[in-house]
Amino acid sequence: QVQLVESGGGLVQAGGSLRLSCAASGSIFSINVMGWYRQAPGKQRELVAAITSGGNSNYADSVKGRFTISRDNAKNTVYLQMNSLKPEDTAVYYCNYRPMTVGMFDSWGQGTQVTVSS
Repeated sequence: QVQLVESGGGLVQAGGSLRLSCAASGSIFSINVMGWYRQAPGKQRELVAAITSGGNSNYADSVKGRFTISRDNAKNTVYLQMNSLKPEDTAVYYCNYRPMTVGMFDSWGQGTQVTVSS
């Protein structure tokens, strides 16, 4: 089992920046994908960005050019640098760990609130 602890959310004005962190611990499979999802009130949870243990990343179209995902494999930590934040980025952000092997399952963090005021 893998535990995820998120930090870095908060309240920021439009145009500002925040950096989210997610530290994983437990039985971590070395080949994995870690990502950030978000869920706004009344909406479905959506993928924001993900990065493989090999360093390949992908982003939702809505955040390309503004958000950057990175990871430190030695620390089992993934980061999300969010710049040029918009009110529509307001949501609860969840960290996800996905082991790329059969028989192991995803883990989710508890979520961290990001609120962008206009």
